[in-house]
Amino acid sequence: MSAEANQLKRLSRSPSSKPASSFIEADSHDSGNEEDGLSLTSSMYNFPMENGRRYHRYREGAYVYPNDEPELERLNLQHFILQQAFGGRSYFAPLRNPKRMLDIGTGTGVWPLEMAEEFPDCEIIGTDLSPIQPQMVAENVHFFIDDAAEEDWLYPPNHFDYIHTRAMAGSFEDFRHIIRQAFFYLKPGAWLESQEIMSKVYCDDGTMPDTWPFVTWSRDLDDAAIRNDRPIRIANKLKRWYEEAGFVDVHEEVFKVAANPWPKDEHMKRLGRLSMRNILEGLQGLSMATFHRALGWTKEEVEVYLVEVRKALQDRSVHAYHKIFVVWGRKPEDVVSQPRPKPS
Repeated sequence: MSAEANQLKRLSRSPSSKPASSFIEADSHDSGNEEDGLSLTSSMYNFPMENGRRYHRYREGAYVYPNDEPELERLNLQHFILQQAFGGRSYFAPLRNPKRMLDIGTGTGVWPLEMAEEFPDCEIIGTDLSPIQPQMVAENVHFFIDDAAEEDWLYPPNHFDYIHTRAMAGSFEDFRHIIRQAFFYLKPGAWLESQEIMSKVYCDDGTMPDTWPFVTWSRDLDDAAIRNDRPIRIANKLKRWYEEAGFVDVHEEVFKVAANPWPKDEHMKRLGRLSMRNILEGLQGLSMATFHRALGWTKEEVEVYLVEVRKALQDRSVHAYHKIFVVWGRKPEDVVSQPRPKPS
């Protein structure tokens, strides 16, 4: 078995559906709201079902993508693809002996777990709306249920050395608020980094018709996401938003990943093959709740619509690709005190 297959097999292990040992569990005698703070109750594991897919309970409806086993496996595959696209890197900010990291929207928790191996003396916190992370983790990794958009983060200002977000498009009403929040909670001189896949489909050689079903799907998904107040076309705006929030030394790198294995270059071909698998496995999860809630489509209507999208995606005569934007910036050294940001 190849090294690539071994790593994919390791990443595809489903996280435990039980709470990690570092979760804060609610007092059964507490009469307060069950969703106050970071408390966990058994109701958070009573995941709602919609059109055959499983979704988060905490802040139900805030995140439109599923949290069931097929989606968790796909997220781990996506993590592997991004690492391969980045030449094996997990981050680009120039980290120097960080002591506290925060991963917003940690998902399966694979990124914090890998960072913990590289930085064993750093406390790494991963937050998410779903308790879907593994139970057995390194001592310096902690997972918590938290809503980064709607709640004040329960940390003092100027607390973190590094904050990380990845593939958060479609997760928030306004990603600029997340950037402002990060600025508030970062230490002076600390770094924020975002890694986002641009939803737009690109082609450089004219082989992609404007009516290609995968392009049509991308546009329809954009439209439905906007109607749901969860825009997904944000990757190309991150650098400007960082600078507007006050970050300096803002860098942007853009990577290309083919939509299927059409490239001649072997590395790009392998990435395209993995990307095609990632999209094919994710099409229903990415589409179902978004189209159902925004456009009123039934499950059957979504499934029929996706038939042609899947066929198109496997057409190697169309040389389509996505762009991945990586942006990182530093909080200025002279910013020590600032007002807590408010949602837009």
